[in-house]
Amino acid sequence: MEIVVIRRRFLSSMIVLAAGLALDGCIIVKTPNKRVVGADDANSGSFDPGAMVSAIWDSKVIPYLSTKAGPLPEVVALARSNPDEAGRKFGYRAKEGSEPWTYVVKIDGRVVSADTASRAGTIGVDTGGDGKVAAIVQIGPAMRGTALRDSLDFVSFNDFKNQIDYAQFGKAFNQHVVKTVLSKLPRDSLVGRNVSVLGAFTLDTGDQPPLVAPVQLTLGPAS
Repeated sequence: MEIVVIRRRFLSSMIVLAAGLALDGCIIVKTPNKRVVGADDANSGSFDPGAMVSAIWDSKVIPYLSTKAGPLPEVVALARSNPDEAGRKFGYRAKEGSEPWTYVVKIDGRVVSADTASRAGTIGVDTGGDGKVAAIVQIGPAMRGTALRDSLDFVSFNDFKNQIDYAQFGKAFNQHVVKTVLSKLPRDSLVGRNVSVLGAFTLDTGDQPPLVAPVQLTLGPAS
């Protein structure tokens, strides 16, 4: 009986040793997970929404919006009468039937009012020559909403790990515009100037002028 037990223990030891030797020459490789931009990047310090926006601004954002945009009067009129048709032609929405359309417009007109006392500064633009405000354009330094992010068909919530990072990415668009475009505006001499704007908005109910988030804003000379 004792000889049998010793043999069994010897065989067990040899099996363990053989398995160890076999594994010794192997490298265990972890199967990589599908990378999603989001919380892990933020925690590691690599998630930088500002840098992400800067990287696509000139190569993708401006060309896409320039191609998609329609004249403000045409876009607003169509959006009020047939939002879906206007959206398919001049806009984008992420989820069919659940999210509102975000429309892209070109504005050419004259600044007839300016609110520069508020951090959420705006200018009122007349496009018809009648002195009426056809659009309210945000000039910051605080900008509301995420219309710029939401107007892009190549940006998806599914690219991000969570809602917080997606929101930060939307905010980064506004911050980029403020830094590169709006911070240079002569805020004390805006009224009376001609202005050209490329931007986006989500149309609210009612007949109020749309609140436009610009990506480009060019002023004419002061009169």
